[in-house]
Parts: sequence; structure tokens; C-alpha cells
Amino acid sequence: MRLKFFSTYAAVPALLALGCVAHAQTAQMVVAQPADIRSTNPGVNRDNTTDGVILNIVEGLVGYHDNGTVGPLLARSVTTSADGLTYTFKLRPNVKFHNGDPLTSADVLWSWKRYTDPKTDWRCLSEFDGRSGVKVVSATAPDAQTFVMQIDRPSAVFLENLARTDCAMTAILSKKSVKEDGSWDKPIGTGPFKFEEWKRGEYLTMTAFADYISPPGTKFDAYLGIKKPLVGQVKFLVVPDMSTAKAGLQSGAIDAGQITSSDVQELKANKNLNVIAAIDAGKNTLLLQTNDPVLKDERIRQAIALSLNMKQIVEASSEGLARVNNSAVPDTSSFYSQIQKNGYRYDPARAKQLLREAGYKGQPIVIQANKRAHVPSFSVAVLSQAMMQAVGINAQIEVLEWATQLDRYNSGNYQISSFTYSSRLDPALSYEQFSGRKEKQPRKVWDDPAAQKLIDQSFAEADPKKRQVLFDQLHTMMIAKTPLIVLYNVTDSWAVRKRVTGFSVWEGKPLLWNTQLGK
Repeated sequence: MRLKFFSTYAAVPALLALGCVAHAQTAQMVVAQPADIRSTNPGVNRDNTTDGVILNIVEGLVGYHDNGTVGPLLARSVTTSADGLTYTFKLRPNVKFHNGDPLTSADVLWSWKRYTDPKTDWRCLSEFDGRSGVKVVSATAPDAQTFVMQIDRPSAVFLENLARTDCAMTAILSKKSVKEDGSWDKPIGTGPFKFEEWKRGEYLTMTAFADYISPPGTKFDAYLGIKKPLVGQVKFLVVPDMSTAKAGLQSGAIDAGQITSSDVQELKANKNLNVIAAIDAGKNTLLLQTNDPVLKDERIRQAIALSLNMKQIVEASSEGLARVNNSAVPDTSSFYSQIQKNGYRYDPARAKQLLREAGYKGQPIVIQANKRAHVPSFSVAVLSQAMMQAVGINAQIEVLEWATQLDRYNSGNYQISSFTYSSRLDPALSYEQFSGRKEKQPRKVWDDPAAQKLIDQSFAEADPKKRQVLFDQLHTMMIAKTPLIVLYNVTDSWAVRKRVTGFSVWEGKPLLWNTQLGK
């Protein structure tokens, strides 16, 4: 889901305490980020904040429409063979890299070979080398404007995986993005903005690409549609303290920034700001370690779910901005059926009965959480702890730095983790995000061969009606087995100065094209 803002504001004060010079002197737009990016290397050392910045600079062959479907981006057309195994991409003409070099299929092939080199450590390599299903068996460039990929089996999500934002849209890069020894230098892409400078821990700047050629279209369409770099320079300013970011938004030193749910009502009353909160496909969850000596008992996992008043948790942790959704399918999806609406009921009496049946003896159950301001990890943990204790569960909380919690998640080292997943728009990808063999990927949460068979079928099946049946079966199984508890989809709250027009946020990521600053 995207957010758009249309209004004007004339005054441009600066907040010198944040080190920002007056906008009138620099024509610079300042966007506050609660954390620094992890790197400038697309799809490699990354997180959601990194993706949101870098995808203003780089582009892939395909990208997302506003409705979550995938269409051509650097490609002008994509055709699939009758057997579903060959994809032919015809490139848009006259596209240039930021250094002025023309885009050709040779650049696409070079980028692909770099991504599939294990030394690159591309996040999404396993989606294309056979480890997670599909394997790309050949990639060729038969002429300067044509790129052809062949896969070993039909896939309903092949293009979706290429377009995924955590894969950096499989961005096409200039060979000059790397140094002579092959090590990473900086992103030279084709996007509407050029990378300018990154000062670690402080800011990243990018400038408008004067020779940018927009994809076809006459209106905003997420990463597709009309894209014009109308702001001369954008500065992503690292402001870890959300109260400082709020002060910058109020004073005018910051033009746009993510805000906490608790600040929404106050900032809505500010005459110089627009505030919008939207729900995207990310998932706020409680992950339950099914290999744990206590939680391996399905009855105890179900008792935890039944002990939780989901409505109270969601209303309190989102400040009333979100709604309960126990499904891995976002409620904005066309696959969100009546069956997907079936969730957990609040039943403390039944929870106590299940605990007795399981022979629960009061063993400690620890909920890991972090206190990042823009996610509800800690508040969800506190609310869940109280409700679990009310039915006799010895629930405790362990507060961790985010990096530590992420490491524990990746290694499966937790009992319960209050954890937020980034967006996956296709339900097959959403289920795959947390399902699989723990012995191969310890971060996987739901290790169930029957569920995995259904997920594999959903990747291969192209018929939406048949896919719906598979997703409904998966949801019913997930609610019964309770390997995790999906609470609600992520809410994105942003404040934007009213002098800014055309600024958009899509699936939590700021899109700076089509944005202008008023005088």
C-alpha cells in the first residue's frame, strides 16, 4: 500500500541543532531515518531501511505496481514460453546509467552473473539456484536489447522474486559499480536519483538524474508508472531518537520522516504537517520455537494463542491504527478469503485446560523483544506476558538489542520472539518466509512436511482459484498447529511537511520521484 501527500507550505525554517542548513539555500529535501543503511550494495548487506533508500537509485527488469502485481520496469516487455520455462525480456530503449553509459543486455547479464556468484552473498541467491525450488539453468543476451532466462520448472512467483524489494529488485548495475579487483565501490544504477555521498552513521545524499527516462504511464504506480526526479537533492538523515525527529518535523528542518504510532494524533493537529498511517503486508508476530522442550507440545502453543486478547493487543500496540489479522495473507490481498479471516478466539478457560492436559509445570517461557521505536516488539511482549501470566504461564521478557535479536532469530535461539517480518505480497512468498526445514535454515519457524508440500504446489500453480484453495488449506493448518501467531499487519506512520507535494511511501519505503518542494 502506498501513501501520497498533496499540499503546499511556504515557510522553510531550519533546525541548526540537527546540522541542517536552510532549505531555501540548498533546495534540499531532508528525510529522517531511524537507523542508518547497512550498505550501498543492493540486495547484499541490507535491511528494510537500506532497501527504501537504495531503490530510489537502482532498478530491475521488473517491479511492483501499486496493487502488488509485477510488471516491466527496465524491460519494455516480458514474454513467457508455452511451457513456462523461458522468459524473454526486451529492454526499453535509450535508458542510461548514471555515468552516461547506455543500458544493454550485456549489463543485465553481467549483473546476473555477479548476483549468482556466491562471493557476492546476494540475499536472494537461494531463490534462483535450486535450493528453494526454482533453478535458473541459463541466462543469455542474444542481442543488445534482449535478455533470456530459462528455469528448470514452472513458477508462479519467478517474476515476483525478481521484483522483491529485499532482493533489490535484482537491480541492473553498471560494471563500474565495482572496483578493478571486483570489490564493491558504489551503486551506479538507472534510477531517478544518483548516489552522491554516504557518511556512515550520519546521512546519505542523492541527486536528481537529469537523463532519467521514466517507465511508461501517466500516474503514480509504485515502482512503475510515471517517475520524475523533481527534487535536486535528497538527504536521508539518520535520527535514531524519534523525539528528535518529531521536533525536526515540527520545526521544518525535516521534510518527511517515520513517526511512532503514539505521535500520530499529536502531529495530526499540527497545521504544518500531513500525517497518514497505512497498513502494508509486513507481519507483526510472536514466533514459537517448536524445537523447544516446552513449546514442542502443540497444546501449550495453542494455550498461548488462546490466552491472548488479540483485539486489545493490536489496539494498544498500534494506538488504534491497525486491525487483527491472524493470517499470513494481508487483508488487502485478493487471496484474503473468508477462510483467511478465521483466527484465534480469546478463551482463557480453554487455555488453562490445555495447559493442564499438557502437564505444564510452570517452566519459564521467555519472550525476546527489542525496543526499536517504529516496531511494536516490546509493547506486544509486555501485553502478551500479562495475558499469559493470567492463565498460569510463567512468561518472562528478555529485552535485546535489535542486532542480537536478529542473530538469535537467524540461529533459532529463542522460545518466543516478538518479531516483525518485512512485506511479502504474494501469499506463497509470505508462507515461505517462515516455513521450511530448520536443520537447513534454523531461522525457519514452521517445519512441517505437509505444509511445505502445499507451499511448493502454490509456487508452481498459476491458476488463482487453485492457488486460493492451497492458501486456505495452509491457513487452516497454521491456526491448528500454531508454529507462530500472526497478530496484525505492519502500520506505517509518516509525517510530511505541507510544503512537500507528491511524496509517496509504498510498503514502508519512501519513493522520492514525483516529489516537489514548495517555496
